[in-house]
Amino acid sequence: SQSQHTGLMICLGNNEVKSRAVVKYSAAPPSSSYALLQEKTDLKLPPANWLRENPQLGTAGTTVLGSSRKSNPFSSFGMAYDFIDCIGDDVDVVSDSENIKKLLKIPYSKSHVSMAVHRVGSTLLLDELDIQELFMRSSQTGDWTWLKEFYQRLIDQKWQRKKKSKEHWNEKAILSKFLYYSINSDGTAVPVPSDTEQAAEEGCGTAAEGPSWPATFSSSTTESEESDLRNDFVRNILWTFEDIHMLVGSNMPIFGGGRYPAVSLRLRDNNKPINVLTGIDYWLDNLMCNVPELVMCFHVNGIVQKYEMIKTEDIPDLENSTFSTRVVKDIAQNILSFLKSNCTKEGHTYWLFKASGSDIVKLYDLTTLCEEAAEEKCQNPFTLPVAVLLYKVASNMILKKSQNRKNYGTIRTLLLNCIKLLDEERHPQIIASAHYMLAELFQLDDVSEDEDGESLRGGGSEDSYSDEEEEEEEEEDESCSYSTSSEPQDDSKAVAIIKSVRELSVPEKYKSTHQIRPNYAFPVSQDKEEKCRLVLSYVLKSLKSVDSSIKKESDLPAADPSTPIPLKYEERSQNGARDVEQEIALLLDRVGPCNEELKVPTRSGMLPGTWQHRMKLQLFLKASKAYYVLSDAATNLLKYGRALRYIKLALQCHDAYCSISGGLHPQVLLFHCQCLSLCGDVQLMLAQNASNRAAYLEEYNYQTKDDQEILHCLHRESSCQAFSMATDLASDPEYQLIISSKCYEAAHDLLTSGVLKDQGQEQLGQVLKRLGNIRNEIGVFYMNQAAAMQAEKQEVHRSVCMAEQELWKKSFSFSCFEKGMQDFNAISDSVNTALLLCNIGRLMRICAQAHCVTTSEHSRGEFSPEEALYYNKAIDYYQRALKSLGCRESHSAVWDSVNWELSTTYFTLATLLQDYAPLSRKAQEQIEREVTETMMKSLRYCDLQTESARQPLYQYRAATIHHRLASMYHSCYRNQVGDESVRKQHRALAEQHYSKAVRLFISLSDAPCEMLRTLLERVAFAEFTMAGEKHTLQEISAGRGSSSSELNTEEVVKLIGVFEPSFSFLLLQLIKLSTASKRKVR
Repeated sequence: SQSQHTGLMICLGNNEVKSRAVVKYSAAPPSSSYALLQEKTDLKLPPANWLRENPQLGTAGTTVLGSSRKSNPFSSFGMAYDFIDCIGDDVDVVSDSENIKKLLKIPYSKSHVSMAVHRVGSTLLLDELDIQELFMRSSQTGDWTWLKEFYQRLIDQKWQRKKKSKEHWNEKAILSKFLYYSINSDGTAVPVPSDTEQAAEEGCGTAAEGPSWPATFSSSTTESEESDLRNDFVRNILWTFEDIHMLVGSNMPIFGGGRYPAVSLRLRDNNKPINVLTGIDYWLDNLMCNVPELVMCFHVNGIVQKYEMIKTEDIPDLENSTFSTRVVKDIAQNILSFLKSNCTKEGHTYWLFKASGSDIVKLYDLTTLCEEAAEEKCQNPFTLPVAVLLYKVASNMILKKSQNRKNYGTIRTLLLNCIKLLDEERHPQIIASAHYMLAELFQLDDVSEDEDGESLRGGGSEDSYSDEEEEEEEEEDESCSYSTSSEPQDDSKAVAIIKSVRELSVPEKYKSTHQIRPNYAFPVSQDKEEKCRLVLSYVLKSLKSVDSSIKKESDLPAADPSTPIPLKYEERSQNGARDVEQEIALLLDRVGPCNEELKVPTRSGMLPGTWQHRMKLQLFLKASKAYYVLSDAATNLLKYGRALRYIKLALQCHDAYCSISGGLHPQVLLFHCQCLSLCGDVQLMLAQNASNRAAYLEEYNYQTKDDQEILHCLHRESSCQAFSMATDLASDPEYQLIISSKCYEAAHDLLTSGVLKDQGQEQLGQVLKRLGNIRNEIGVFYMNQAAAMQAEKQEVHRSVCMAEQELWKKSFSFSCFEKGMQDFNAISDSVNTALLLCNIGRLMRICAQAHCVTTSEHSRGEFSPEEALYYNKAIDYYQRALKSLGCRESHSAVWDSVNWELSTTYFTLATLLQDYAPLSRKAQEQIEREVTETMMKSLRYCDLQTESARQPLYQYRAATIHHRLASMYHSCYRNQVGDESVRKQHRALAEQHYSKAVRLFISLSDAPCEMLRTLLERVAFAEFTMAGEKHTLQEISAGRGSSSSELNTEEVVKLIGVFEPSFSFLLLQLIKLSTASKRKVR
């Protein structure tokens, strides 16, 4: 094949016409020069190469003679299938060049016109509708009887077939011989056996009798039917005539070489002048094929007389055939506007008809007439080609990933019209594929799946290059006799009428006011559930089409006894109680090369490798994705019962997919990991919201009709029980947490398997974070149970029991806190690591509280070594948490939380050590030293500077620490005897801490009692200090300000000043109350 991209501008004086022809495909060899026949050559004698296949002539050598089929009603479909990119928007008309010429000659010709018109997008497909052949077929098969009756009733009541004249066939034979002579190198006439010529003559007479229509489409497309839809034109040309874009098929032989690179050859009877019809015919042929010149050979009774060369632009000015190119342009624009305005229904078959000798052109909607006649869809032979074309155009548009989104409305309309045309029983594959593509329009994720549905290949046409004279048609219509009455008997059935063909010559007489394809708005809903429901409805319809086409089990061939039957993994357990880990292990066994095919029929009897098998794989996967999106949306809406139901359906779809798949593609496994992760999320949320279980159970049990039917389709291939354990709505939160953990672990195992090791790194990080979180949640769950058990134990004062210890072990075990830390460390998540360490610290504190010693009187005993051990462990975990964070700027909220817990732990440890001092094991001085150190460490972590919600708490704790330390040093000062320097040190420390405690309590507005208690203790401390002094008041006054005096008399004066108004107020109130009570007694 060869392509050329050239243009031709024809300028004819004031009548300028723009024409450009681009050859899209050519089956002809490079043009070779024609043989110039000698004068007196007898064309009635056949050349030696006559009727032999020749690439220079293509099919023209035989079709001109008429030995192949006269016309093909699907010629435009063959071109449309081959150049699907042009269909829909880029091209206005697709047709055989003969049909284009016939339309543009309507105002000049009295011959009949009968064409089928179909609309696809903004493209019109025009094909010859041979009434003669159609009614011949009707007489033989009974098809199209409704059209024959309609035609006889409304158009021609006396229809009868007429044969073409012998003169016609003689002229066709002479033309054929002329073309063969023109490609013969020596140009001499070589006689051929008479029987060959006689056979050819007989073929001429009988070829047109045979039907060229394919058999009625009653089943899915077969190879024989596809052959009827081939594109058999020698060349396909994209012809732009003014502003009209046409895809044209032509079989015209083109010669060239030497001075004339491209010419067309014509044979003319010298006794018959060239008329307007012939001139327009020659001119349009040359324009469409971009041929600049025409060579005319004149003959008389088959004897060559002379040759004449005419330029294409001169053809409209030939003697006796003058015509206006501008008028031809107006005719073309008017006809296109008329058809576009009235052929508005995509998928309908329209019939453009003009009777011989009539000036009226009518347009009928045959599809509507067929429906009114109660005929089946298959009675219209255009139904399947049109439906397949709609499907192919939609499929082509959807594969253009960069443009398909803006065309979604168009694609949807094409597919819906395709489905509307077809019968599901006869064409389940196209209907299933169309529904699947409708589902694919709704992008549920960024993963683009390859279209797996098979599309039907178009078949061909054998349209002829015809040089038939129009004047002969005027003299005698050779097809059949048509009514020539000027007024129609009944126009009510016509969609539109051109009352006079002369109107077509009036510029812009017909304007296309109807938009051939309105801007269909694609129904994009913001509601995810509504979008997914549409997807699932299309998936269900497609599944039903596939199931309806699968043979019954009884029709299947017997299984080969030597071939082992593989055990399907969904049937591996009989008791129904599956363990999630075993399920995942078996799923991993199915991970293998994607090209592995099952060797035996599936559960429904579907054979592996068939279109049904490939389609079901895609449909199951699409349904699974839709349910996944629904589950994710329900999770975001806190509808966890609904979310679990949807993720269960998603996993059931995946289960069915696995049942019919020989191996799982890595992308499918990655999606399955997402499903398992979401299932884990939902189970975790259900465990955390156990109080709403009744509402969740109602959501979980609800099921739509579509869901039920899809599940029924799934059960045809699988029991769908592989993940039932993971998707059950349990009543035990602990069980739900464990299931959630197992789902995450399963996803982790898949992502770390050999197939996905290098592909799911991003998803692996998310799964590890979920794993760390669920292990933390399980640990917290057991920890809270231990705390609750401890609270009950405190009421009855029991010691640590085995159940409590078991809960500690579960919480701290390798599957909870410690394993969770490993998960977070694997993804360098310092914040979550810190939070988990913080929870372990809390667990250690619970363990410490559980080891509290009680005496025989059920009172609190001394602070035990076990308590100290666990508190110190807690402190160690809190410090590791801070170290994990590094600095406060990394995550201030978590830092503040850990910092508070660490300060609290130190404070609790110091308080217990101070209040329940282990004097039986340690000396008083050692205990005091440990209390002081621990209190100061707690104080160090009290953030008094940062403004936050905890700042008042930190202030209160700091004040309490200072108060406790002051009380301890006060006690030491009172009770200690001996070393005076130590007593002075204790007195100074007590005074210092009292002072700081008072200052902090004063800054707090909600701690008056603590402040008053501290002040009273401080006053008592001052009184004790003054009472113990041996100096007189004068000596104290004399020593005021001296460095040797440790008593700050100014502070004492301040304390008196603080308490004086308070005491005065209290005394006044007492006096008032006393006076009032005395009055009542009187």
